[in-house]
Amino acid sequence: MHGVRLIVGDKCAGLMSVIQEVFPKNLYQRCMVHFMRNILNDVPRSRGKEVGNMLKAIFAQEDRDACRRKAAEIVDKLRETKLKAAAKVLESGIEEALTYTCFPHEHWLKIRSNNGLERVNREIRRRTNAVGVFPDGNSALMLVCARLRYVSSTDWGTKKYLNMERLYAMEREEGEEN
Repeated sequence: MHGVRLIVGDKCAGLMSVIQEVFPKNLYQRCMVHFMRNILNDVPRSRGKEVGNMLKAIFAQEDRDACRRKAAEIVDKLRETKLKAAAKVLESGIEEALTYTCFPHEHWLKIRSNNGLERVNREIRRRTNAVGVFPDGNSALMLVCARLRYVSSTDWGTKKYLNMERLYAMEREEGEEN
């Protein structure tokens, strides 16, 4: 297996255009957390917890078909309870939010959101905010690079995030079928 197979993001317009231009053949996983937030934007605050629990149930299913069935059920419930805008967002984006189900089950929790990247970004933001004003762009870049170098050299940077052997086996099986 060589190169990128999956891109996880929050569906911002800039990211989507770059993905289509640079990685047109790769799968795109819409971050489950951002997707649920987009849906909850169209839900009254008083119903947020209830709808949030319903959405979590979609991603707790055992396989892709069960996720789709649960999503369709929830779309119907949202429409019945006059939350048509939320139902529309769910219905139109569910396939992008379920891309992770095309990969080995043991990877699902790690690849269905971009939490890992968000964590690194938060750490960089924390460090740059502490400095405040940089004399030039190179100073900011040097701080960010130093922080990333530090993170990659610690235990956090050496932990195995995914067992790639399962993905390699999956690719070999696909190659044998073709």
